[in-house]
Amino acid sequence: MTDLLSRPSAAFSGQQLIAEGALVDVALAVRALPLDGMAPVLVFDQTTGGVVDLDLRGSTADVIRRLTERAQAEGATSKASGEAQEAARGRGRPKLGVVAREVTLLPRHWEWLGEQPGGASQALRRLVDQARKAGDGADKDRSRQGIAYRFMQAIAGDLRGFEEASRALFAGDMPRFERSITAWPEDVRSFALRLAKGEGDDG
Repeated sequence: MTDLLSRPSAAFSGQQLIAEGALVDVALAVRALPLDGMAPVLVFDQTTGGVVDLDLRGSTADVIRRLTERAQAEGATSKASGEAQEAARGRGRPKLGVVAREVTLLPRHWEWLGEQPGGASQALRRLVDQARKAGDGADKDRSRQGIAYRFMQAIAGDLRGFEEASRALFAGDMPRFERSITAWPEDVRSFALRLAKGEGDDG
């Protein structure tokens, strides 16, 4: 339930960073600001790069209550999803979480699998685990790129160099990415760099 409230977040007024920390702290910091005359405020979830919609009406207690209710709703949805997956597994070997599904292979594949230690099922599991480990680095890179891009698109989509920066980001070319955003406002530039390097989720 507390995950949402403690989620690393950052608030920008226009292109200036005005608050950073746990979502509940950022929300209360933004609520305390005299927003009249300020540039529009966007609050970003640093774990996704997406904009967080906040309802800051009412008292401090009202804001915290609404965030708590949202966290509870997210927790309930997550729990229901987990229970549905558990029920779908049904009987068999529940402690291992084994799920039976059809696999279609050519005879030579079955022959090779049958010769492996532990049989076909264990060999397939080993192959999948090896592929997942090998792909972890690339998956993390793609995740960081997506997080940084969502932030950039929301706050810097009309800045000079955005298209070039986006291409460099997804190409994994950090030197070119840094060059492309040199002219951006300091707070936006440094925050985009942190997200692109995977440093935005330290909170």
